[in-house]
Amino acid sequence: MAETTLTRRRPRTGPRTRWSARSIILHVVIALGALAMFFPFYWTLITSLSPGTGLSGTPSFFPANPSLDAYLRLFTDVPFARVVGNSLLLAVITTLAQLFTSATAAYVFSRLPFPGRGVVFGIYLATMMIPLQVLVVPLFAQLRTWGLVDTYFGAVLPTLAAAFGVFLLRQAMNQVPIQLDEAASLDGAGHFRIFWGVILPNIRPALATLAVFAFMGSWNSFLWPLVVLRSPEVQTLPVALAGLQGQYTTQWDIVMAGSVVSILPMLALYLFAQKYIIQGVANTGLK
Repeated sequence: MAETTLTRRRPRTGPRTRWSARSIILHVVIALGALAMFFPFYWTLITSLSPGTGLSGTPSFFPANPSLDAYLRLFTDVPFARVVGNSLLLAVITTLAQLFTSATAAYVFSRLPFPGRGVVFGIYLATMMIPLQVLVVPLFAQLRTWGLVDTYFGAVLPTLAAAFGVFLLRQAMNQVPIQLDEAASLDGAGHFRIFWGVILPNIRPALATLAVFAFMGSWNSFLWPLVVLRSPEVQTLPVALAGLQGQYTTQWDIVMAGSVVSILPMLALYLFAQKYIIQGVANTGLK
């Protein structure tokens, strides 16, 4: 009887050992991939802490004499605080505007039937295939006619609505049961109350996902602010970072210090909304 029990248990040890080996290899590969992705950020950080360093020469993974001199010069020699404030202002306005316009438009496409709704939604999504480079010249000409060049409003006007945001929130609203709307209607709720009290609380992960995408898109935007914002007082962070590179020589420690400063707000925002981003992508069916 004991031999029979041992004979039955032996086949289970083999696959369990092989699965353990596969698990170890998988974790090693993931760790190597994580290190490869983390290395540029680490290199940026140690370069910013090494005064007078360059990008050539023998790499040093640990700075010999770490110093915050590059950060001090960044905020004293360059009006970098004003630049960060400009980027933060535009990013917050863009994020709030896209949340409002995308949520309201998504509610119409998801809950209000009207003739040609699918066609209109398809045409609206087709605008995502038009690159920004094609629209820069006509947008700039239009804003110059309106006198909005070199203004904050001119910088955020083309980004107040986004087709991707409408698509993302519409997919999330489609997952909310229509029976909740009907129950609220029986209690006398109108469209505004249903939208504010029923739909929005059920799509918080999608709203957080859109907020992160909109903030990062505005924060990292380079081409449009470069074209429409002329004065140094209204420059954004990516444009100011590009201006730190000289024609013949570049102080890479100051450039890397500015890069670290530009990374911190996005990192904090992503860490804060990470759980909602994962839920939002899973619930909306994006892969």
